Amino acid sequence: MDDLLTEFRTWLLEDGKSPRTVDSYCHDVQQYHIYLVEKAVDDQQLLSRFLFVQYKQQVQNRKLAISTINKAINSLKVYNDFLQMKGLVEENFIQLKRDQIQIATGSEHVVTTLTENEVEKLLFYVEDKMKVTSRNKLILYLLLYTGVRVTELIQIKLADIDRLTATLTVRGKGNRVREISLRQDVLVLITEYLKGERSESKFADSEYLLVSQRSEKLHRDSVRSWLAIISEEVGFKLHPHMFRHTFCTRLLNKGVDITTVSKLAGHANVNMTIKYYINITREQKQDAVEKL
Repeated sequence: MDDLLTEFRTWLLEDGKSPRTVDSYCHDVQQYHIYLVEKAVDDQQLLSRFLFVQYKQQVQNRKLAISTINKAINSLKVYNDFLQMKGLVEENFIQLKRDQIQIATGSEHVVTTLTENEVEKLLFYVEDKMKVTSRNKLILYLLLYTGVRVTELIQIKLADIDRLTATLTVRGKGNRVREISLRQDVLVLITEYLKGERSESKFADSEYLLVSQRSEKLHRDSVRSWLAIISEEVGFKLHPHMFRHTFCTRLLNKGVDITTVSKLAGHANVNMTIKYYINITREQKQDAVEKL
């Protein structure tokens, strides 16, 4: 099984898939293989309609998000294509249109955002130099005021920052490039970090903006871990994508048109922005009802 997964990974990379996408596919297929082992399925029976249906049911019973379930199904469909290409199975057992779970028309995507009070509390929290390093303060400001994904955040290079035009060039999903204007306070923090804390690092010559003690580029898990730690101190849960939701929602609430928000967020099209952000947050709905 390990050799087959290695071949699958190589096949995906040769097909031009991004490393992150490849990791996602391989993780899902590995979970499927674990299921086969648990059920003592014959090693020669790699995939069948029966096995797929039983596995799909097991995944659904775990009460995962529909998007997570559909991602697993899509990964197995790609795996099915790979097995067919190798001549290890003869049939295409999975049809996405038939097998993926359909979301009812009109279903809303409710995003979780920080309230204005929570944003204010965070900004005061990171002012404490005894608790927060200049790098971590910069991380929070970049997440809050640029809406970048955590994978985009750690990829920011010094060359991506144009102080003259106060813009940040971001390379997002699908290698789409977008420019985000930087607030003056963010530019000040970048300068303070570069001239201070970062200049003393053994990775001071790194091309990446954010460095760690062990590497020339910060790892995304370090960002998640830090946010998990301060969640305990500020009293509310934090994760990187919440800042992205907050960035887009705050812009819309302040009257910025949705096309501009879509471009700043780096969405493939405005429909993606509408899908996630045209619906107001759960807290806003509750506030509206309370006013009745």
